[in-house]
Amino acid sequence: MRFTDASKIVAAFAFSTWATAACSHVTLQDPLAGSGATYRAVLRVGHGCDGSSTVAMRVTIPAGFNGAQPMVKPGWKLSTKVGVLAEPYVAHGTTFTEGVQEITWTANTAADALPDALYDEFVLRGTPKKAGPLWFKVEQLCEKGSNPWVEVPASGTSTKGLKMPAALLEVIDLQPSSAHSH
Repeated sequence: MRFTDASKIVAAFAFSTWATAACSHVTLQDPLAGSGATYRAVLRVGHGCDGSSTVAMRVTIPAGFNGAQPMVKPGWKLSTKVGVLAEPYVAHGTTFTEGVQEITWTANTAADALPDALYDEFVLRGTPKKAGPLWFKVEQLCEKGSNPWVEVPASGTSTKGLKMPAALLEVIDLQPSSAHSH
């Protein structure tokens, strides 16, 4: 029996979802994306910092994830850091040399903070440029302490042995390079 590209993707997605759900780190809800297609990154946060509530989440946008736009979160202030891109890209006939490099959500008040025992999600979207792994480094800031989910393996994509792994997005080549999606 021969697997089609679609069945390989479904199998890889199912395994990736199971593998990331087994961890209590900051993870992506959907760990697979197609190159050149708009991707909705849902970062899942399952706990605070050793009993302390989460008061801010700072995400570093990986190079090659173009046009990053955060979603507003009620009760949280949103800020972005824009800078020069390592590799410019073209979208809608415009060449972009700068882009969002960091997104931070900060709780407006202590009552808006995410308690240690609860779960929440932080959302952004963008377009991964080409196939391969992209690592979203996330700093979880709490009332007391922080969790720097920023470790990336020296090679490959296995996070086994990493204490504080970054969130992995596996980008697969599904479309011709001229394809465009909204």
